[in-house]
Amino acid sequence: MQLGMTADEKLKMMTQEPVERLICSLAVPTIVSMLITSIYNMADTFFVSKISTSASGAVGVSFSLMAIIQALGFTFGMGSGNYISRLLGQKKRQDAAKVAATGFFTTLGVGAVVSVLGLTFLDPLVYALGATDTIAPYAKSYLGYILIGTPYMASSFVLNNILRFQGSAFYAMLGIGTGGIINIVLDPIFIFGLNMGISGAALATIISQFISFLILLRNSSVGDNIKIRFQNFTPQWRIYREIFRGGLPSFYRQILASIAMICLNFSAGAFGDAAIAAMSIVARVFQFAVSAVIGFGQGFQPVCGFNYGAKRYDRVLKAFWFSVKTAAIVLVTVSAVGFIFSSQIMTLFRKEDLAVIAIGSRALKFHCLSFPLSAWIIVTNMLLQTIGKATEASIIAVSRQGLFFLPAILLLPRQFGLIGVQISQPIADIFTFLVALLMGTRVLKELNLGARHMKQHIGRFGKTKHSYVTERV
Repeated sequence: MQLGMTADEKLKMMTQEPVERLICSLAVPTIVSMLITSIYNMADTFFVSKISTSASGAVGVSFSLMAIIQALGFTFGMGSGNYISRLLGQKKRQDAAKVAATGFFTTLGVGAVVSVLGLTFLDPLVYALGATDTIAPYAKSYLGYILIGTPYMASSFVLNNILRFQGSAFYAMLGIGTGGIINIVLDPIFIFGLNMGISGAALATIISQFISFLILLRNSSVGDNIKIRFQNFTPQWRIYREIFRGGLPSFYRQILASIAMICLNFSAGAFGDAAIAAMSIVARVFQFAVSAVIGFGQGFQPVCGFNYGAKRYDRVLKAFWFSVKTAAIVLVTVSAVGFIFSSQIMTLFRKEDLAVIAIGSRALKFHCLSFPLSAWIIVTNMLLQTIGKATEASIIAVSRQGLFFLPAILLLPRQFGLIGVQISQPIADIFTFLVALLMGTRVLKELNLGARHMKQHIGRFGKTKHSYVTERV
């Protein structure tokens, strides 16, 4: 995408540029952002695992609270961004500016409340997240710093999504990418160079996240991007209602991811710290693997939102199928590599502990068998969320980590022992795919009907107010 485009030029491009080219141009920056974010999350796991198995387990325990912080940011970020893209497609820029400011400042305030409460009740919090007596001291050292950075960490997710949904993925990448690289550099310096241990990993994270926050905030005022101004802060229910419609699926997904991680920690904890550490590493590895597909899907979302707002349902459909096919090819390839080299992947993180390697490598193989199904799950959920199908998107969001994973992780370990812990997520993924297939096909039929109707309308009356029928090739 060209930098410095006007709002009209951006709308024209979004509704006329061939969707394959457009998605790829928007996806590259988001993929880079997602990969860098996943790499620095893995860097924490990698460097901390060099301290001890209990320290590695503490990162896994802390990951569930990080998911709550992300839930806050994604709820207002995805909700604001989805709504903004539709408003821009309808040429309602001032309304979009009010949505952006409301989502940002609300998140900043709620994040401050979470920070204060978390620091006040830090001791019981780490045990509630699934820490054992040996893991708890490390978890408190890590989370003490993370909670300090909660307000701007959550707000960074809002800024990132607001920029993406305007079609300014490059500006979002600069903020997220710069912070990620700084985190990777600071980790070994603070952990080993300054001898801060696991506290150093957390301090590196909140410093890098603050730098990301400042860059994203600055980039929101660059060019024709919507500027974040307090005067546009409009805490009205009509705005929050639309934000929640688009953001609650992300909230459900992230909160349930946190609850699922807590339950996973408790279930794995019955088999020792090695099991918690192994499953924590597996979770980070798959987070990295899926980040590229999520980044690609995030390139699809603004295209979907703009064109849905402009009633170009034919382009929404074309963009959806292109994204699903591309994601499926990527995930099949990644799954094959992960299955074959599962032991080597685990050895990268914890070569000193054979128990961690054995538990993790088997879990990796099970995950790889169901992983390609995520292509349909992820892109379908993004489609439903972006076009405002909140109920359907929420059902898919709660299915993977809630409706199916929680019963599996609570019941299967009792019946099958450690293998029950390792197969819970793959089984949940299979059932989630079936739900997403049902929801997705129903909405695709509606979009097909809408596309045929618009084609007939255009054929009868010519170019409509909201439709652009001439595409560049």
